[in-house]
Amino acid sequence: MVVADPQSSDTGTVLRVRGPLELKCRLDSTDARLVHKEISSTFETLRSQVRSESCVLTVCDSPVIIWPNRGVHATPEEMTPNTPCEDVHQWIQTDEQEIGGKRSAKKKSKKSPAASIINLRLMMEATKPGPASAPILSRTVQKSHFLSATLPMDCVVRTTCNDTIKDACERLMEALTHQLHDMEKVTLQHMKGTTLLVPELLHFLLPEPAGLVTVVYPAGLPDSQLEAQRKALHQQFELPEDWPYFRRANAYHFPNEPYKDGYLRNPHLVLTHPILDNGKVYLVQGIYSYHHYMQDHMEDNGWGCAYRSLQTICSWFQQQGYTERPVPTHREIQQALVDVGDKQASFVGSRQWIGSIEVQAVLNQLLEVTSKIMFVSQGSELASKGRELANHFLTEGTPVMIGGGVLAHTILGVSWSETTGQIRYLILDPHYTGAEDLQVITDKGWCGWKGPDFWDQTAYYNLCLPQRPKTV
Repeated sequence: MVVADPQSSDTGTVLRVRGPLELKCRLDSTDARLVHKEISSTFETLRSQVRSESCVLTVCDSPVIIWPNRGVHATPEEMTPNTPCEDVHQWIQTDEQEIGGKRSAKKKSKKSPAASIINLRLMMEATKPGPASAPILSRTVQKSHFLSATLPMDCVVRTTCNDTIKDACERLMEALTHQLHDMEKVTLQHMKGTTLLVPELLHFLLPEPAGLVTVVYPAGLPDSQLEAQRKALHQQFELPEDWPYFRRANAYHFPNEPYKDGYLRNPHLVLTHPILDNGKVYLVQGIYSYHHYMQDHMEDNGWGCAYRSLQTICSWFQQQGYTERPVPTHREIQQALVDVGDKQASFVGSRQWIGSIEVQAVLNQLLEVTSKIMFVSQGSELASKGRELANHFLTEGTPVMIGGGVLAHTILGVSWSETTGQIRYLILDPHYTGAEDLQVITDKGWCGWKGPDFWDQTAYYNLCLPQRPKTV
């Protein structure tokens, strides 16, 4: 199932429906053909439930309830099948709208970046209308195997500004039904005897025109065992096979969901690009975490800037799915340099600086990532490196660590004019010591565009340009 980019500037609303469906079936035989037939029958029952009048969608943090298969009946009564989808936003309450411990019934909220996404809960009515009948009990003595699993339904569709609630419900029901078909296929494909792997739903944001794509993987299987499936997806969406679009680490992170580790991701995205004559902007590709002084209860103010730049680079490789290894600590970085013979054992636990050459060695030792080193004899020469840096971000897309004198920074991109030679550098500064406050970080220039005078014109600089593996 595919929708357009949820962060697109186009008007419209993204609807995301989540909720569990219980898969329960009794297997009277271990014959593979009969087992598959029974499981397929159970999935068909679930699809019938989704299409039944008992299916209910509730809009999270609101009083809105929709019965999509009952003539798109909804409450409150102001909601009708012809109500525009965008009007649902006005019923969603935020924390700021809670007054005196109570939520007000209907309030307009300011549109935040996450406001274009409406979260809904998939539910099933437990009781049916009409008189209740007395239960009938029967007892059968029989040897059988009972399978039970919770299917984590998670569907996303995009609506336009002209779409009504009725339009959206039709598409959501179709998407839920299609998702159950995909889950059935994956379940049967990876079933061993009477043991099944629960399907796992992941969303991936692909280059246009594909947009947001939902993929079903078997939970528990590592990425290393899913390469054939990823290659098939690359072919299906006509994607190059040198970028891991469909690895789990690349799953799309919805903007209304905070990251559990507390680090800021991609703070540069809120910045305005500099305007140069015939200039083009070349940026880091993918997601990274901002690592800086004093994080992780580590007092590294004054000596740990290169370590933090290295951590930011490692986070990029982790979050693009190139490695499952966690971002290394200062001590693990130091131990890696000892292990490769670059430092003495006494280096571990010290407060000694490292530079670009050490960053290159650690990336190779811990992540098996190779890097190119660019040497600049004095800062004034950096202004002439526009073409090389632009080409790096265009082809590799990784953050660049630059060290000179006693300072280290991370370069996330350049704005460069081939005709005039003008250049601006997008700098992520690891010397920041404050909280994870995006506004402070961008307003105060800890993440910002800098001119050629940012560098010490007489100091020498080494740049470490990590090379990404070419793999799916």
